[in-house]
Amino acid sequence: MMFEHKSVLLHETIDSLQVKPDGIYVDGTLGGGGHAYELCGRLGPEGRLVGIDQDEDAIAAAAKRLAPYQDQVTIVRSNYEQMDEVLDELGIGKVDGIYLDLGVSSFQFDTAERGFSYREDAPLDMRMDRRQELTAADVVESYEEEELVRIIRDYGEEKFARQIARQIVKRRQEAPIATTGELAEIIKEAIPLKMRAVGGHPARRTFQALRIEVNRELEVLEKSIDRMIGRLKPGGRISIITFHSLEDRIVKNRFRENENPCICPPDFPVCMCGRKSKGKIVTRRPVVPTAEEIEENKRCRSAKLRTFEAF
Repeated sequence: MMFEHKSVLLHETIDSLQVKPDGIYVDGTLGGGGHAYELCGRLGPEGRLVGIDQDEDAIAAAAKRLAPYQDQVTIVRSNYEQMDEVLDELGIGKVDGIYLDLGVSSFQFDTAERGFSYREDAPLDMRMDRRQELTAADVVESYEEEELVRIIRDYGEEKFARQIARQIVKRRQEAPIATTGELAEIIKEAIPLKMRAVGGHPARRTFQALRIEVNRELEVLEKSIDRMIGRLKPGGRISIITFHSLEDRIVKNRFRENENPCICPPDFPVCMCGRKSKGKIVTRRPVVPTAEEIEENKRCRSAKLRTFEAF
């Protein structure tokens, strides 16, 4: 199966970076290379792109797609959490722009054996990086009930988290829960009949929660944004596309904190804490897909793009 992924907010994202022909840019979630291809088309011969992804299928697809620009592109299999180490190893200091597309690729969803989808019966996996040990099956089989409640409630924003966690624990005592199909069925049973028809597939939120837990998605995002901003040259920009409110809240809050880090009481006449602004928020409101883009790609309907410019 070919690695396919429609690049969400493609032109909006690359436009937001104000690409300099001789600049150095980092794509922290390379995926199939759609955004990267668009960016490379705007670089001159001196320009450079570093692409980072932890998924081997994505790396292979992006390398093929970016072959026309191979002299300017360096692809590294890693997590954007390690961006500092990746850039240090390449001898790169500050960069002109960084961008992240936090969506799961269509390829990952549609390749049944990756275990991301509740629509196909496959092993419960959900690892973006298949070199890591923890899988969704491990979470479902070994986490205590209260821990499952927390994950499903906080990461899935699922109001039936307790019922679902209780049902998982009950069923795993009878037999191991090994596949996506089995888990989807257990979740369905835990949700009251009249609520199943509302808000999409009943397993959607729980599957999102498990994926976030397995890949530490929110934790990685939370602790990486400040470091990425610190890696930008003055005037350099970071743009991040999020797909659910949890990610968007983190991006919005980290950008706000970097723009205005002062912790002095509001009634102080002058700042005494000495915390200096690292830059400014470019997008007071997030950029969202057009109706045409949503029509073409239903999976992009919740996407939001936010941009920050460093001082």
